Amino acid sequence: MREGFVDLREAIPGLSVEARYATPNNLTGAPMPGYDRPTAVGTVEMAQALSRALTLAKRMGFGLLVYDAYRPQRAVDRLVSWCAEPEDPAARERWHPAVPRDELIRRGYIAATSGHTRGSVVDLTLTDAHGVPLDMGTTFDFMDPSSGHPFRDLPEEVLARRATLRSLMAWAGFEPYECEWWHYRLMGEPYPDTYFDFPIE
Repeated sequence: MREGFVDLREAIPGLSVEARYATPNNLTGAPMPGYDRPTAVGTVEMAQALSRALTLAKRMGFGLLVYDAYRPQRAVDRLVSWCAEPEDPAARERWHPAVPRDELIRRGYIAATSGHTRGSVVDLTLTDAHGVPLDMGTTFDFMDPSSGHPFRDLPEEVLARRATLRSLMAWAGFEPYECEWWHYRLMGEPYPDTYFDFPIE
């Protein structure tokens, strides 16, 4: 492991991890470059804050499931190149039905320079006490206005879950990304200007 980074599953007892980008279960339909092991990695500082968030979540009767954290630059580059490829009707229906693939970057769903590459951003969701993911209104990586925090046309219990995740992450020192209910960045991140490209192995 690179100095200053840790495996989140090993560093945070009780944290659930489903490393989507290490599998074909992501919008590109294939494992992403640089994800050589199905786990999640982050900076030491981010892991410490995430551990605090999990402690609070457990007190409230929830758990946390991480889908992604540190993302090698080569994976970000793959997402950008994927945006330039022809539409796949099945992928569009599942991941971005209302937004054409070639507009995902312009609309802020995909970035050529991602905060994930700095190691202090995490994508995650709430689970129940047994680790089962809860309904948050959309799936992870659903690139659509309905995934954003401002979107209100959802059942009250879903809005309450999104608010719960946002409040406990804020308490632990994270700030949200308004377009994606699952995306949180550590405030005061240790490498704010460094975009890493080491593989997860």
